[in-house]
Amino acid sequence: MNALRKSNERGFADHGWLKSFHTFSFASYYDPKNMGYGPLRVINEDRVAPGEGFGKHPHRDMEIISYVLDGELEHKDSMGTGSIIRPGDVQRMSAGTGVTHSEYNPSPKNGVHFLQIWIEPESTGIKPSYEQKFFGPEEKRGKLRLLASPDGRDGSVTVHQDAQLYAALIDGAEQVTHQIEEGRRAYVHIARGAVTVNGQALGSGDALKVDGEKQVVIEKGDNAEVLLFDLN
Repeated sequence: MNALRKSNERGFADHGWLKSFHTFSFASYYDPKNMGYGPLRVINEDRVAPGEGFGKHPHRDMEIISYVLDGELEHKDSMGTGSIIRPGDVQRMSAGTGVTHSEYNPSPKNGVHFLQIWIEPESTGIKPSYEQKFFGPEEKRGKLRLLASPDGRDGSVTVHQDAQLYAALIDGAEQVTHQIEEGRRAYVHIARGAVTVNGQALGSGDALKVDGEKQVVIEKGDNAEVLLFDLN
């Protein structure tokens, strides 16, 4: 089964300094048909104005991944971690027993465009932790690069859930195929550009739920940046 989730069907919030599309129910956006997909709970596409951001706020018992598409995002948290996240960086924060953090756009003139992803952990009450790694475009060009996994293999960041996150850059004749093991499913989100997934044409912000299939075939890209979640 391939179920399409169109970009214009997502929730949307305009706070002036923040414009945010919600793939799944989030904050004031409630859609009982889209509460998540397996342990994947949130994909928010956020655009933050220059010099603005999210002040200190708490999280607990959630795996939070930030993926910057354009601009810079400054992160500070109660674990003493501080960093600037740029395109190619993948930041993972395990909130566990509780953590507070802030996220700001440090640029006085340029906006920041990023995806915030939440994955529910296998176990609650773990010790909070933080990790950030860089994956260059050459690692994703015409192939799926593992970004996050439960065992941190192949240099990926570690998430406390049986979930894997991949990214690929697909253009022209480039094609990638991902095999889905029995009992698992996939979620494909188009971060930008256009591409065909299992014969379905998708554009920026679109997504495809893949369940009961043996593989995901991504092809016919037009400057596409694609995220693929392999989920239990």
